[in-house]
Amino acid sequence: MRKSYRIKKESEFQRVFETHNSVANHKFVVYQMEKPGQKHFRVGISVGKKIGNAVHRNWVKRRIRQTLLEVKPQLRSDVDFLVIARSAADGLSMAETKKNLVHVLNRAHLLDEKSED
Repeated sequence: MRKSYRIKKESEFQRVFETHNSVANHKFVVYQMEKPGQKHFRVGISVGKKIGNAVHRNWVKRRIRQTLLEVKPQLRSDVDFLVIARSAADGLSMAETKKNLVHVLNRAHLLDEKSED
């Protein structure tokens, strides 16, 4: 995913957190903030130290990024959102990661209706 699709600065993370607009399941939490007029969505990914060592955390982040890349056409463009992996996300297969992340994105109304599989 290109850099223009990422939220990297701590101040931007905090701005999204402060909206207190979140949806969660057992594996992931998604915070979102509406940004009308934005050309495309932006996403921040956070995997805490409760999830294994650096290798495991990077592995989880890669799976989240890959899932977002696969559902990118269905994602709304007028929103910034954060995906936070809970400790239960460690060790998920790619299929389980995608299933759980798509579930929480649907609950947050971040996916268009055409993504209902």
